[in-house]
Amino acid sequence: MNKTLLSAAIILGVGFSACNNQSNSNSQNIKEEKMEISKKQKVVALLKSIETGDTVPVGYINPNKYIQHNLGVADGLAGFGVLLTQLPPNSAKVNTIRSFQDGDFVFTHTDYNFFGPKIGFDIFRFEDGKIVEHWDNLQETAKPNPSGHTMIDGATEVKDLDKTEANKTLVKNFVDDILVNGKMEKLVGYFDGDNYIQHNPNIPDQLSGLGATLETLGKQGIFLKYDKIHRVLGEGNFVLVVSEGHFGKDPKAFYDLFRVENGKIAEHWDVIEPITPKENWKNNNGKF
Repeated sequence: MNKTLLSAAIILGVGFSACNNQSNSNSQNIKEEKMEISKKQKVVALLKSIETGDTVPVGYINPNKYIQHNLGVADGLAGFGVLLTQLPPNSAKVNTIRSFQDGDFVFTHTDYNFFGPKIGFDIFRFEDGKIVEHWDNLQETAKPNPSGHTMIDGATEVKDLDKTEANKTLVKNFVDDILVNGKMEKLVGYFDGDNYIQHNPNIPDQLSGLGATLETLGKQGIFLKYDKIHRVLGEGNFVLVVSEGHFGKDPKAFYDLFRVENGKIAEHWDVIEPITPKENWKNNNGKF
């Protein structure tokens, strides 16, 4: 499986100059136009190909431009192929639970077995129908939290598309006010009373549960601090915020997915990953 995908990646990486004459190329273009699928479908298929070994989705990546922000993977399409060869045979499992599109960006929430069980958020950027850039954040799968929620269960339906921009603004302001600047006096305004569904493995439901957890961590000298918001993406009632900061003394990348209901934050999922020291990076594109 992995060798097949690597071969496809290398073939795509050096181009198609040896493939077809002009008439065959035109026929292929017509066939592709008829079979064109959405950006979301392309991303879900590409992720699933890690499990199945299907080589077709590799063609959704621009072979001449693939900017990689996973710091453990070399840049370009060849770097992606090399990563796949390192997987133990038949070990990968990929189940994408949520997928969203915001303009040229598709972001997903996926249950992985990828060098062990993990939950991940992936972001892909498209140009001219091809994937040209990728970011992700991965965390080892944890047990259900004190309220019984896993890192991946919960609402999946995308709705309120007409409220996308308003919801993005709401969530960005929440992260900026509360997590970056610590304006705790504004906290209650972002929620419907104490109603709040939580999927972080260490925090129970309800706004009061979040407050109690943060207070306990503070007493232990462990502080959660967001320093900078890098990206806000959304579709309808779901908004993803990509940030960097610290959990204790260690630099972290925070990917937070929020569900908004009636203008209030109603549900939250997250993935927290340490930021690899620069001397260990396999590409120079940076985490964000």
